[in-house]
Amino acid sequence: MSGLTLGAVRASLQGAIPTVMATCSSDGVPNVAYISQAFYVDERHLALSFQFLNKTRQNILANPHASLLVLHPVTAQFHRINIRYLRTETQGPLYESMKAQLAGIASHTGMASVFHLRGSDIYEVQNIDAMDCDTLPEPAPQFNMLSAVRRSSERLARCSSLDELLNATLISLTDFVGVRHAMVLMLDPVTQRLYTVASCGYACSGIGSEIDMGDGVIGVAARERTPVSIMHMTNAYQYSSAIRSSLQASSPGLALEADIPWPGLSAPHSQLAVPIQSAGRLLGVLFVESQNDMEFGFETEDVLVAVAGHLGAGIDLMQDDPDAIDVSPLSGAPSVSGGQPLQIRHFNANGSVFIDGDYLIKGVAGAIFWKLVRDFTAHGRTEFTNRELRLDPDLGLPDVTDNLEARLVLLQRRLNEHATPIRIEKTGRGRFRLNVQRPLELLEAT
Repeated sequence: MSGLTLGAVRASLQGAIPTVMATCSSDGVPNVAYISQAFYVDERHLALSFQFLNKTRQNILANPHASLLVLHPVTAQFHRINIRYLRTETQGPLYESMKAQLAGIASHTGMASVFHLRGSDIYEVQNIDAMDCDTLPEPAPQFNMLSAVRRSSERLARCSSLDELLNATLISLTDFVGVRHAMVLMLDPVTQRLYTVASCGYACSGIGSEIDMGDGVIGVAARERTPVSIMHMTNAYQYSSAIRSSLQASSPGLALEADIPWPGLSAPHSQLAVPIQSAGRLLGVLFVESQNDMEFGFETEDVLVAVAGHLGAGIDLMQDDPDAIDVSPLSGAPSVSGGQPLQIRHFNANGSVFIDGDYLIKGVAGAIFWKLVRDFTAHGRTEFTNRELRLDPDLGLPDVTDNLEARLVLLQRRLNEHATPIRIEKTGRGRFRLNVQRPLELLEAT
């Protein structure tokens, strides 16, 4: 193999320009065809999209050796890559990543009704040669990748709470990578859905909005635990403008709906989702998007993977709750300001909570909030610990990886967004206070 590595031509393997592929039949007849998608796997392997049962496919199965001609989308530098066919994958992380990227390519070229990924053909790279041709200057990098990773890591390492960690992650992507629209979603291990806990750059934050596992770029990245990117706008992986979670499924006669608008761009042209993992467990997804085509190259993906790894370790650390002394119920009536009572309605069927008729939260976070306000009205309690919540069987927290701290952050941010006279304030590691400014009227609904 020549001195060139596959990483040196990685920019030519992002789907911007079709790849030319030369194959040869078993009896020596050559064939040249365009391949929609060439995909970087590692320094010794690449993958090509298998879409059609054509002459190229026949030749590869008969004679595994082939040559590719790839073109850098900016410098116009051609490279010839000699490859050898190994196998075809029809499921798994690599296949799903290529399927998502191909959907963007198909939409961009007007071939959405024609392109269909049958499989990912894996090839061993045997040699790479730079072709003698006129080229354009290499563009200046948008950011220094190593510096971005270092500065993001330093910022995240200074965080002492999950709330700080989430904010630092999004600010780092903006400051060091130039990302304008991003969000962090956490996995609910019980429902196997992803819920938004932090976002930046959107008209509405979408805190609490949910995505199903396998839905869109985010859901596929979570399900397959692999980065997934789209470089062009496509309807195949686009989310609806508002993801609704109706109470009518569990309460048919109910007219109210639990509706948190999805914060994402209405017409994104580039999207990149990276799984957040720790100790082999999926915790959530780090997601960025842009209105520009081909906004996120492999450099951005590499930085996001590194940041997501640091974020995952930090999330795990913040979940660790040292044993805390339980707070005893306070005596006497709670001290609150006057005013009309704030009506809080709780639906036991799915934990949904409404404040003065407006939807706030549901699920485990809703059950936590309902416990807090009940203890407040019944016993005057304002001080709570994470430990007592974990020990409460009525909350439905899973035995392993309960993400309690993330649920509290979600609840805290939803209360702040609604400007309610109820706030949750951290008072220490594993401790928080319920701050209530108006009398409460609690209503339990079936």
